[in-house]
Order: sequence, then C-alpha cells, then structure tokens
Amino acid sequence: MRLYIVFLNPARNKNYIVMTNHITTKWLGEMAFESNNPSGHTIRIDAGEDSGGSGAGLRPKALMLSGLAGCSGLDVASLIKKMKLEVDDFKIETIANLTDEHPKYYDSVVIEYHFTGANLNEDKLKKAVDLSVEKYCGVMEMFRKFAELEIKIIYHNK
Repeated sequence: MRLYIVFLNPARNKNYIVMTNHITTKWLGEMAFESNNPSGHTIRIDAGEDSGGSGAGLRPKALMLSGLAGCSGLDVASLIKKMKLEVDDFKIETIANLTDEHPKYYDSVVIEYHFTGANLNEDKLKKAVDLSVEKYCGVMEMFRKFAELEIKIIYHNK
C-alpha cells in the first residue's frame, strides 16, 4: 500500500506530494517476526540460534544487503531489456564488513555484478551498472551515507 500525503504550503500556495511506504512487522513469539511489504508480500525475520532465535527467517542486517542488491539489480535488469543486450545470467554478490563495536553496522560493502553470456556487450553493461549506482538506485544512495562502497563488474564469457 502506498500512502500519499499532500501538504499545502499557504505561503507559496503550492501542493507538495510526499510518497511514503508503510509496513507492519508483527512479533510471532520468541525472536521471530513477520513483516509485510507495500507489494502485499511477507517475509519472516528471525535471529540465529546463537542469539536466541531458531534461524527460521532472514536476518535484518542481511536484508539490508538484499535490498541494496535488489534495488540495483532491478535497475540493471530494466536497462538490459531497454538496451536489448544479450545476457544469459546475471547475479549480484554483496560482501559487507560489519563493525566490531555496538551498534554494529556495515562500514564497507563490495558489490560485484556478474554477467554471463556468449555475446556480452561490456561497454553497455558497464553503462547500465554505472547508471544504477550513480543515478537510479535510492538504496545505494542510502548506503553511501554510512558505508564505503566498492563496485566490481565481472564478465563471464562463454
């Protein structure tokens, strides 16, 4: 569900539209939660056994990395289609360093874009990644606020 809030600025007599996301995260007992998504899907979040959970769900910090890869991946997949590029397989490996002190957070992240195919156009694929990283991916921009990012593009030619 998307919620649009319109603020009226009487000084300028202009309307401002602010787009927000609203999710609900429900405790299931022990260390497990279920969280919905504006698309209507749900995920299970759980701590590992070493932290009192049963390990039956995704971990919150790892979900952040999935969000980062997913955001950029959607951009790149869209650009692959628009550019009519031949790509047999595409995956993103995200490797992050967690700080030692609490609150622990990711201070550096390596994002590897792997493209596989017999006829890869490396220049256009690099352009697609660059557009996502530098212009389109909002999650990437959020990560820049607290982590050093390293981008790698790896081509696997068949």
